[in-house]
Amino acid sequence: PTSAVTAAALSCRRYVAGGQCKSTAKLEGKVVIITGANTGIGKETARELARRGKVIIACRDIAKAEAAASEIRAETGNQQVIVKKLDLANTKSIREFAEKILAEEKELHILINNAGVMLCPYSKTADGFEMHLGVNHLGHFLLTFLLLERLKQSAPARIVNVSSLAHHGGRIRFHDLHGEKSYNRGLAYCHSKLANVLFTRELARRLQGKSPRRPEFTANALHPGSVHSELVRHSFVMSWLWKMFSFFLKTPREGAQTTIYCAVAEELDSVTGQYFSDCQPAYVSPRGRDDETAKKLWNVSCELLHIQWD
Repeated sequence: PTSAVTAAALSCRRYVAGGQCKSTAKLEGKVVIITGANTGIGKETARELARRGKVIIACRDIAKAEAAASEIRAETGNQQVIVKKLDLANTKSIREFAEKILAEEKELHILINNAGVMLCPYSKTADGFEMHLGVNHLGHFLLTFLLLERLKQSAPARIVNVSSLAHHGGRIRFHDLHGEKSYNRGLAYCHSKLANVLFTRELARRLQGKSPRRPEFTANALHPGSVHSELVRHSFVMSWLWKMFSFFLKTPREGAQTTIYCAVAEELDSVTGQYFSDCQPAYVSPRGRDDETAKKLWNVSCELLHIQWD
């Protein structure tokens, strides 16, 4: 009976762990940027990609990022794990970060928009955006815009946006984007994750329009799974539930697999505008497939950020 229980527990764990990235593709001479890579899924993504090439960890908390980077350098033997300051809740910081990257890096091959906030009490970014929308969507939208030419010059290049299954519960509330009329922190997170999916879809459409056959430049989104990470720190109830049910949650390493897959898998060389979970294509909600909303969100995002992105 004990061995049967152990076997059942192991198969349950294997099921929870989900898909694994099997690609061993090297990234020699290639440069990867990962936002929010000082903890959780981002850190595990950085750890794995540092075994393959140069990784730039872009984080708000420099001390924490340096600790993560030195741990990764020691473990992988790769000294090209670099920390740069980036606060996605502040467009000034995003612009300064991009300027430094453009000055220092002649090439950029993979941009992983991984950082995120979840279940924050109502607050606004330095630019007056609701925090979830500001960090999870608008911050990454601006960052991608500023680095786009360098990515294009370095093609083949990839953009990987970490979204979530939570996008199914989201809607883009154009009449109240910043939650000033009504705010629910769970829904605000869902809305921002839907924005990630729509941004990916519209970005891929625009990039593909230039070379429809074989895009040298791809953009895909993903759901990492339910992961035991610090992302729920703003909610006592969620933190408690996460602890109680940790056996049924992915570890950060397991949660990073689909991000790594989207970043390196050779079979995705010309796949763009898709959404993945457990290292395979996954179902996107009808709202996540709404091209009109995607276009409108794109235009509204440009207005809010005072940029022209045609």
